[in-house]
Amino acid sequence: MTIPADILAASAAGRIPSNVSLEYLAQSRDHSAIVGIIFMICLTGLLMILRLYARAYIVKKIGLDDALAILTFVLYIPIVVLSIVLINLGSGRHIEYIQYVLSMPTVRQTEVLDFVAHVLYTTALFLCRLSGLAFYYRLTARSTKLHMSILVAAPLLFAAYLPQLFLLIFHCRPVTGLWPYEWQTEPRTYNCLSWGLVYSVNSGLSLACDILMFAIPAILIKELHISMEKKIKLSIVMFPGVFVIVISAVRVWLVAIGQWASDGSWAYNPMLCIENAEIAGTLIALSVPALKPVFGNVFAHLTEYTSSHTRSRSRSTKLRSHSKPLSGVASSNRDNKRLINWSKLGGDDYEMMPSEVSVGTRDGNHGHGDGASARGG
Repeated sequence: MTIPADILAASAAGRIPSNVSLEYLAQSRDHSAIVGIIFMICLTGLLMILRLYARAYIVKKIGLDDALAILTFVLYIPIVVLSIVLINLGSGRHIEYIQYVLSMPTVRQTEVLDFVAHVLYTTALFLCRLSGLAFYYRLTARSTKLHMSILVAAPLLFAAYLPQLFLLIFHCRPVTGLWPYEWQTEPRTYNCLSWGLVYSVNSGLSLACDILMFAIPAILIKELHISMEKKIKLSIVMFPGVFVIVISAVRVWLVAIGQWASDGSWAYNPMLCIENAEIAGTLIALSVPALKPVFGNVFAHLTEYTSSHTRSRSRSTKLRSHSKPLSGVASSNRDNKRLINWSKLGGDDYEMMPSEVSVGTRDGNHGHGDGASARGG
């Protein structure tokens, strides 16, 4: 193993104890963490471009949920940059590396950058969840109970966001971006909360918010007056958020390791990856339904080509029965439109559910099989 120059310099200066090997200090998971973070933002960026294309050029309507998703992605970019900078500075190395190899100004710099990154991270998740609520609000405008549930969920998310933000800002008295280690000497004395306490509370609140966010689609699908087969299909589209809940739970575990393990900084790189994955996963989960018009149009063009090819072949073979094939094609086209297009509820041009779907209201109205009934009911 090649020993990096900074470790050799620290060893030559006598800063490294004899019981700490240079090979141990040289261990690093920086490269894999950076690759994972870059992959996540590239994938999320691609899906965001497709989402905006679908909303702006196919649906021709940008909603509040899209605007909040864009704002989330704008905040996500500096989070990625800060994460990579923190990794390159050595924040995810062994704690002995941070203590004995990094200079004190570098240690302070990593603490301030970590503080800024987590303020942005908490805010980005809050905006992303509001984007999800705005999307669900559009879907459930006809359902009184769900409509009220979403209106209640918004202030609950805000109520969870405020303590997360305040715990980060006021984690020390006097207020500072630093989070001093026990061995870290500073020109002034700070009275700080435990890093693990603050991050455990924030992680727990974040997990609770994720569960709240992605419980709403379960209620929405349960209330639909459609067959079980259609509910399963909708669940596949609506439930990528389950992975976000898993990611959020993993973050709670990594925070516990980071605080109470003797080598807590070794879990920092995985935690940064998980935090980036939580933002990316939430954006992706909320963007998947919006991609339907993109792939629906592709499927529509294929269907149109297949139908045209079938009619041409029917004419060339001079089938005796002409009316039945036409009827079959028309019926197929209607079925395809139901699968391709989303419902037009409440005058909106794009929604998540198939065209014959309607959400039951408190008055007991049910959706029917035709598009007119769905619009009117």
